[in-house]
Amino acid sequence: MLKVASAQDWLDTVLGSFDEFLLDHAANERKASAMAMSMVAHYPDRLRLVTEMIDLALEEMNHFRQVYRLIEARGLMLTADDKDPYVNALRRRMDKTREPYLLDRLLTGSVIEARGAERFSLIADALEDDKLASFYTVLARSEAEHQSRFIEIANLYFHPSEVQERLEFWLEEEATVLAEIPIRPRLH
Repeated sequence: MLKVASAQDWLDTVLGSFDEFLLDHAANERKASAMAMSMVAHYPDRLRLVTEMIDLALEEMNHFRQVYRLIEARGLMLTADDKDPYVNALRRRMDKTREPYLLDRLLTGSVIEARGAERFSLIADALEDDKLASFYTVLARSEAEHQSRFIEIANLYFHPSEVQERLEFWLEEEATVLAEIPIRPRLH
């Protein structure tokens, strides 16, 4: 689905600073859970969205707990949140009027999850620790499922042709954003 693949430089940077990556990964899982609950709060009249976002929030919080256990085992401590240049650049491009904003939130969620799936898969393939590689393989599958879930929800509330057209816009924007931000040992 993505227009461009992650650069090998990104993977090399992550593998070279894996502890730093883990701290960012934990923050991303926690933020994904919070984002899902934010959608519940903002769209309580969308019953299917509410149900799906509650499930997503719980799943993302479980991922946070799993990553936190890895952090603990390495003797690391969580850090204060950094602004995510990737996510913030995507958010700045959103249409802020009510209905288009909902569609944009769903589709950017899908694109962000697609990038997560791609990157977790790259990490899984590159790790020498079989247990850790298996963990990232499972996460990659989960992110791919989330990607599809966001599109399914969008298709419930918007015409599929509108969803597809706007998704193409977001895929192009995501490729632009990815090219603009510096490579760091971060998920995005």
